[in-house]
Amino acid sequence: MTSLTKVVNFQELQEMFPELQMQYLEKKAAQLDSLNENSFYDQLILECLSFISMDEPNWTYVAAHLYLQQLYRHAGENRGYQADHKYGSFYDLLHKLVSLDIYESKLIEKYDRAEIDELGRFINPEKDQLFTYLGIKMLADRYLAKDRQKNIYELPQERFMVISMILMQNEARSQRVELVKEAYWALSNLYMTVATPTMSNAGKKWGQLSSCFIETVDDSLDSIYDSNTDIAALSKNGGGIGVYLGKIRSRGSDIKGFKGASSGVLPWMKQLNNTAVSVDQLGQRQGAISVYLDVWHKDIFSFLDAKLNNGDERLRTHDLFTGICIPDLFMEAVENRGDWHLFDPHEVRRVMGFSLEDYFDEKDGEGSFREKYQECIDNEQLSRETIPAIEIMKSVLRSQLETGTPFMFYRDEVNRKNANGHKGMIYCTNLCTEIVQNQSVTKRIEEYTKDGKIVIEKTPGDFVVCNLSSINLARAVSDSALERLIKVQVRMLDNVIDINTIPVIQGQLTNQKYRAIGLGTFGWHHLLAISKIAWESERAVQFADELYEKIAYLTIQSSMELAAEKESYPAFEGSDWDTGAYFEKRGYLQSDSNLDWQGLMESVQKNGMRNAYLLAVAPNASTALIAGSTPSIDPIFNKQYSEEKKDYRIPVTAPDLNSETTWYYKSAYLLDQKWSILQNAQRQKHIDQAISFNLYVPNTIKAKDLLDLHTTAWKEKLKTSYYIRSTSSEIEDCESCSS
Repeated sequence: MTSLTKVVNFQELQEMFPELQMQYLEKKAAQLDSLNENSFYDQLILECLSFISMDEPNWTYVAAHLYLQQLYRHAGENRGYQADHKYGSFYDLLHKLVSLDIYESKLIEKYDRAEIDELGRFINPEKDQLFTYLGIKMLADRYLAKDRQKNIYELPQERFMVISMILMQNEARSQRVELVKEAYWALSNLYMTVATPTMSNAGKKWGQLSSCFIETVDDSLDSIYDSNTDIAALSKNGGGIGVYLGKIRSRGSDIKGFKGASSGVLPWMKQLNNTAVSVDQLGQRQGAISVYLDVWHKDIFSFLDAKLNNGDERLRTHDLFTGICIPDLFMEAVENRGDWHLFDPHEVRRVMGFSLEDYFDEKDGEGSFREKYQECIDNEQLSRETIPAIEIMKSVLRSQLETGTPFMFYRDEVNRKNANGHKGMIYCTNLCTEIVQNQSVTKRIEEYTKDGKIVIEKTPGDFVVCNLSSINLARAVSDSALERLIKVQVRMLDNVIDINTIPVIQGQLTNQKYRAIGLGTFGWHHLLAISKIAWESERAVQFADELYEKIAYLTIQSSMELAAEKESYPAFEGSDWDTGAYFEKRGYLQSDSNLDWQGLMESVQKNGMRNAYLLAVAPNASTALIAGSTPSIDPIFNKQYSEEKKDYRIPVTAPDLNSETTWYYKSAYLLDQKWSILQNAQRQKHIDQAISFNLYVPNTIKAKDLLDLHTTAWKEKLKTSYYIRSTSSEIEDCESCSS
C-alpha cells in the first residue's frame, strides 16, 4: 500500500463494524491513492455514502470516521500540531482564537491556566465516534470555529467544552470546574443539545444565545415603528420572532375621528416582511418572523390570504409565517355551524371601554371572554361583520393545505394554564408555537431634549425571551441519565439568562423578571422504535404520559433547588407555583405515580422557583440530526432519504435501524394523526408552555377530515399546533428554535 491508503486503518474499521465488508472500501482506497489528500478522503467518503442502505445503515459511521480524520488533519495543520494526536492543546486553541478575534477574551480571563489545562485533559476525543456522517458534517459546517478564511481550528469536543465553560463561567469558583465537566458530560454524550444560537455563538465575539422572542405591538405609529426596529435588531442577531398584531385597528377604522382612514394590519405585515428579507441572520439566512391575529379581528380574511400563492401580490407577505389566536367560543361556533362576529379592536376600545383581547375564559364553557364578546354583540353602536364561523375555518384550511400555515393558538387553554397569570396575559405564541409567556406592550411616555440630546422615555412591556435546550430521549432514557442530566441542563439554561446580551432593552428586563427557560425533547420516534412500541397504540400514549410527567417533576425539582441555592425569580410571589395552584390544576396531588408531588409542591412553596416558565418542546430538526436522532416529537418521513447538499446528496436512514426496529418506523404520512394528537395531549399535561406539534396529511385530504383533526386537538386541550405538513407543501423550519 502507498502512503495515503496507510492513513486509513481498515482493520480498526472492520473491528468497529464487523457486519460491513471493509475490503470493498480498502480496494477503492488503493485505486484513489494517486489523488491529493483532500480528494482522496472526499472520494472515499462518497464511496461509503453510496453503500448506505436500510440493510447496511452503519456505513454512515464509517464515513463519519473518515471525515473526522480529515478534520483532525486540517485542524492540526492550522494549529501547528501532529494530527496523529487528534486533538491539540486546548489552552493554545483558546489563546489562538482570542488573538484571531473569534473567541471572547473572557474565556481566558475567567479561567486560569490550571483550570483550562484540567478541562483540556477532560476532553474525550473518542466521543466523536458517536456522530453520524450527516451529524459531524453539519456540526463542522455550521458551528465549529473557523478563521476569516474558513480554515477550521475548533474540533467537536472543544466546541462542547467551550459551550460548557461559557455557560458555567459565573458559578462559584469552588464548584465551577466540576459543573463545566458535568455540562460537557451531557453534551459530549449527546444526551442533550443546546439551541442553535447557543451552539453557534457561545464563546464567540458575535451573536447572542437566546432562541425565541415575542413582541406585542400597540395600536400606534410609535409602537409599530419601534417594534420593527427591535425586531430588525433581533433578526440581525439570529433570533426567531413572533409578533402579536391583534391590537392594531382594522382596515376602514377611523384615525383621529376620520372614518375609513386606517389601512389595517396588512401594510404593517408588508413592513415586517421586508424586514425579514432585508435583515438577515448573520448573513446565513433571512430573518424568521411569524405574525398572529385574533380570529374575531375584522382583517382576518386578508390576513389568512396573505401567504397564498395566487391573488394580488400587493396583498401578499410570502416571507412571513401566520398564526391565528382562537378562543373556545369560536371552535364551538364552528362545531355548531353558528355565526361569528368580527370587530375592530380600536372601535371596541373606544365604544366599550375595554380591549377584547385582554380576556379569556377562565373555565371550560364559561368566563370573561365570552361575556365581553357578548357585550360587544349586544351593543348596537359597535359595528361588526357577521358570517358563519365555518367560512373562516374554510379559509384557514385552504391556506394550511397550500402553505402549511396558519399555526393554531388556543388562547383560553394557554391562559388557563399560565403559571404566572397574576402578572399578565398571553396573547400569542412564538414562531415555532412552543413558547407561551406573559406579554404586554412597550409604550412611549415622553420625548424631550436634555443637554443637547434627544431623550425618549418608555414604559417597558413584557417582551418575551426564551432560552432553549433539548433532551435526546433515545440516548438519555436508554442510559437512565435523566436525573443527572436535567439537573445540569436546567442550570445551563438558567445561566444563559445572566450571560446573554439581548439587543432589545425590554427583552433584557423581561428575561430577568421571569428567568424563563424552555427545556424540550427530541428523539421520540427513535425512543419508541428502540423500545419496540408502535406509534399507533395505547402503550405509546401511556408512555408519553409517564415519561413527560417524570421530566416535568425533575425539571421543577431542579428549578426549585436552584432557587434555594441562588434566589427565586422576581415575580414568584402570587404565582401558581407559589399558591400551589400549578400542581392542583394538573391533578398532580392525586397522581398515582411514584413521584412525590405533594412533597415537591411544599418544597416549591418554601424555596421558590428559579424560573417562571420551564418546559417547551421545540422543532429542533437540525440539532437532532447532529445528535443522530429523530426531530422533536415528530414521526419520521421515511426510513431512508437524502439530505440535499450543494454538490451531492447525503443518504440518511432512521436511527438504530435494524431488523427489529424497522417495524416501528412507520412513515408520518401513513400514521393515523389522531394517535399523534392523543400522545401530545398526554405530553401537554406536563409541559407548562407548549409544543411544536405538526400534523401530517396527504394533499388529497378532505376539508372535513382536516377540520376533524383540529377539533380533536382543541378538545384534547392542546395549546398550539404548528405546520400542516401535506405531501405537496414546502415547509421551512426555524433554525433558531432548533435545540
